[in-house]
Amino acid sequence: MSLRALRTLQAIARHGSFARAGAAVGLTQSAVSLQVKSLEDEFGVRLFDRSRRLPVLTEAGKIVLAKSEEVLALLDRIPEALGDEQSLAGRLKIGAIQTALAGALPDALTTLKRAHPRLRVHLVAGMSAELAAQVAAGEIDAAVTTEPVRPHPPGLVWTPLYRDRFWLIAPKGNERKDQRELLTDLPFIRFDSRAWAGRVIDRELRRQRLTVREEMILDSQEVILRMVEKGLGVAIAPLSEEARLGLALPCLPFGEPQLTRRIVLLERQDRRTERLAAALAQALIAAEQATRARLKTSAGMPRR
Repeated sequence: MSLRALRTLQAIARHGSFARAGAAVGLTQSAVSLQVKSLEDEFGVRLFDRSRRLPVLTEAGKIVLAKSEEVLALLDRIPEALGDEQSLAGRLKIGAIQTALAGALPDALTTLKRAHPRLRVHLVAGMSAELAAQVAAGEIDAAVTTEPVRPHPPGLVWTPLYRDRFWLIAPKGNERKDQRELLTDLPFIRFDSRAWAGRVIDRELRRQRLTVREEMILDSQEVILRMVEKGLGVAIAPLSEEARLGLALPCLPFGEPQLTRRIVLLERQDRRTERLAAALAQALIAAEQATRARLKTSAGMPRR
């Protein structure tokens, strides 16, 4: 029995078709069909009802799928079990939002790799809601995201890491305007409400009864800040302290009191890679604390 065939079976169940499963695991559609046939020959059952347009698991297929998840979970835990208390080993598939990628995560990963050289980390980027869905589906082990905003996938748990604050960011030349003037006078560049940060911003705008002149809806914070820098409008975004200090643009606290968001490490309730994810969480917290201490020290140094 091929372990790859079991992973292919999981991909079909997750993505809903042989073609999409093949794209996810790096196989052609015909190769996926051969993997399924090999499992059917091995167990002497039909795994899918092929009379429909999209493949549907038979009752036997559902049993094989459930047992394959147990087998692969045990397999993935072998390297971790071989690691001692001082050195972790294994594979950790994680996702991260853009602000984490531009903030604490690179330093945390460097620390983690130095302390645990046998640990392999696979990283993908995305929005919080997308990454949460991938964690829930088992496509990744954990994700650095905003604290979940309802509705969110069930069966998730999270570890708090640190907080970002929300800022109203304006083009140069608007330093003397207050929040209401900026949002009234200038076009508004909206954070896509599919992102959890976007939902938080929308809710606060409604609470304050602030009417904005929306001209753009974007899902990339980097692009949003670039648009503001070019003078195309104002935006509201969550920023780390380091990112805010690095901006050469007027920034006003947004919200009454100023809104914050908690950055967390999301996992499934079964926590199949609990020790590895815990080590990552510790490294992220340490990296963020080190950055804040450095910024505080820099702020206290006399300018020359």
